[in-house]
This record gives sequence, C-alpha cells and structure tokens, in this order.
Amino acid sequence: MQTEPSPLRYLDGAAVKSLCAGVDPLDAVTEAFLGVRANRSGVATEAALRWTAPDGAAARSLVLPAWHEGAYGCKIINASVSNPDRGLPRAAGLILLYDTETAEPVCIMEGAHISALRTAAVSVAALRAVRPLPTVDRVAVLGTGVQARTHLGLLAAHGAVKSASVYDLSPPRSQAFAEELRASLPGIEVVIAADPESAVRSAQVTLATTTTTTPYVPLDWLPEGSVFLNVSLDDAAEDVLLGAEHLFVDDWHLVSEDDTRLLGRLAKAGRATGPDTRAPGARQVDADLATLLSGAYERRITPTDRTVINPFGMGVHDVALASRVHALACDQGTGVFLPR
Repeated sequence: MQTEPSPLRYLDGAAVKSLCAGVDPLDAVTEAFLGVRANRSGVATEAALRWTAPDGAAARSLVLPAWHEGAYGCKIINASVSNPDRGLPRAAGLILLYDTETAEPVCIMEGAHISALRTAAVSVAALRAVRPLPTVDRVAVLGTGVQARTHLGLLAAHGAVKSASVYDLSPPRSQAFAEELRASLPGIEVVIAADPESAVRSAQVTLATTTTTTPYVPLDWLPEGSVFLNVSLDDAAEDVLLGAEHLFVDDWHLVSEDDTRLLGRLAKAGRATGPDTRAPGARQVDADLATLLSGAYERRITPTDRTVINPFGMGVHDVALASRVHALACDQGTGVFLPR
C-alpha cells in the first residue's frame, strides 16, 4: 500500500523570528561545533554560483548541505551587494530540512534570519571562549547591515558592550544605524567614527561586517589584548592574519579552498597552513573553533595578546539552529502546510 506523503511545513520570516526567540543560538552552534569534533555532525561540499548583476554588482547563490545529530538539510543563501542601495537586505534565502528515513523535504523556512543569527552566535561563542563577555565594553563596528545589528544585539543580550564606535562608507547609513541602535539598545552609547582607524584603535573588539574585497585594516591598528572578528570577506590585511598572536578558523578546509578570501589565497600561496600542518615560512592557524570551544586549546591567551577569529560560515550551524526551530514549530503547530 502506498503511503501518502506528509504535508510540507513552511515557516515564513515572522514565524522563524518568533520561534528563534525560544532557542539559545550560542548553545546550538556550540553543540554543532562539538558534534563536528566528535564526527556526529558535518558539512558536505558546498556549491557557489556567482554572476554580475545587470547593474554591475556582484551577485551569488550559495548552497550549504549539512547534517547535525540526526538532522539533515541545507541552506540556500543568495546576495547582491547593491541590494542595500535598493532598500533591500543584502542577503535572502531558504533552509530545507529532510526526513531522516525517506529523505523527503519536511520543512522549508525563511533563511536570512537564521543565517544572520547563527553567524552572530558563532562570533559571540568564540569571543566568549577568548574573553569574558561582561568585560567587553568597547566595540568597533565596520559596516552597518543586518550582521552588525544582529551581532550587537546578541552581544548586549549576554552582558557585553557599553559603547559602539560605528563606521560605514555611507554616512547616511551610519547615521540611520546609530539612530536605530539608540532606540533598540538604549544601554549602549553609539558614536559615529570619522574613519575605520579611529574606530578600531578605540575598541577591545572589532566587528567587521562589510562587503569589501580590499583589505584595509593593518595589524598596528589593533590595540593590545583586542579581538578582531573577521566576519566579512577581506577587511583584515595580511599582517593581521599572519601576525596576530592567535588565529582561529571554523573549518580550515572550507577556508583554504576559497580563493575569494585573503586567507584562502594565502593558503594557496603556501603562506598559511592549517592547525595540523607546519610549513617553513608559513603562518600556522592556531586552532579551529571546535577545539577552542571544547576547551582543548592549550596555548594561553594573555591579556595583551591580539586574537583574530575568522569564520568562513558552516552550514551545520544553520541546520542545527533550524532543526531546533522546526522542533518548536511542530510542538506549537506553527506554520503553513503546503500540498505536494
């Protein structure tokens, strides 16, 4: 007897955002890192489609398949760098989850909020492993998009950030961002920086969330004891990546295979190697984030050491977070059911 396929649950952006409020994103991404370390979770080969939009802007579509603790799925995340000028989010996408036995899609959910939240959660979880969050008072923010807002909100929710020095190439965007922060996070003093150097030099933590492909932040801008969260592509110059006392990545294979980012290009040129490989004249990445978050990183991080956290972005974190959202949706009967 043929079994009827189960309905396909769809969760729109509002539903996803509401359900995410009931999930601890730092716990979700930490669990996923530890799952990867224990071979209970992982990622498959990613696919990237890149093109030039009619307006000349760089556009792309990424597909990130992954599994986590018995959940299987993928994220499809698309972006065009000119979207903010249109009044649109730079990135938009979907997350699909599959039935473990039949491999049927069981849920489609809006992916941009989860993508932003898991990215911020990876940054904050890694930062928490390096510095106690309540001691992080001053943050520099380079770029004023969704990632910047999500990171600051998550940092503030965990007792960090008393002041933020904000810089964006567009002064109107900086002003709008500052006004939005003052309304949404009134406990944070917001200052618009005249240039990126003054912002970085004033901060214990720098959050880079731009779309630049031209490195511009040198090592001597980073104060002693500071942390550089290199969330975006190429804000950090070579000497930051090669010269900071500690350098962490989420997945060396993904980083080293992507020559659209500086660290990947340094790897291909033989000037940077992974945590398990030494080479004469090459900077060895100190550890992956799974090692750091598990407590297995053996080198002491002193109060004056400069640390770079360089996450590539792993689909396993999207699947881990999305699977928790899906479980809540099932418990609460949330979503729209689509016929197959």
